[in-house]
Amino acid sequence: MLGIKISLVVAAFLPWLAAICAKAGAAGFTNHEPRPWLVSLSGWRSRANAAQANAFEALPFFYAAVLLALWSGADALRVQNLMMVWIALRVLYLLMYIMDKASLRSLVWFLAVAVNIWILFLPVVVV
Repeated sequence: MLGIKISLVVAAFLPWLAAICAKAGAAGFTNHEPRPWLVSLSGWRSRANAAQANAFEALPFFYAAVLLALWSGADALRVQNLMMVWIALRVLYLLMYIMDKASLRSLVWFLAVAVNIWILFLPVVVV
């Protein structure tokens, strides 16, 4: 179960990772008014900020799928393994977004959603 908890925390920090990519080393950032500054970004930093928003949007479905699978009695190790696949896909999604690989990004997004659905519908372990 510890691996599941760690994976939930790692997933929660994916938006933070995208935000760091958008902000790190950029000129003019002020923490007093970060949102107007973020809107003014362009290029890869703007895409990193958009990836941050998408990462936040993906979390509720991921968390709900994991918690429902566990509550339903799905095998915890299978849930954990699929969680790690989802996290890897979401990190790849972030990279594809920043690198402006739109078609690959969409494919990776789709795969992550498919893994999320897979988690949601994991068969129940009957003892």
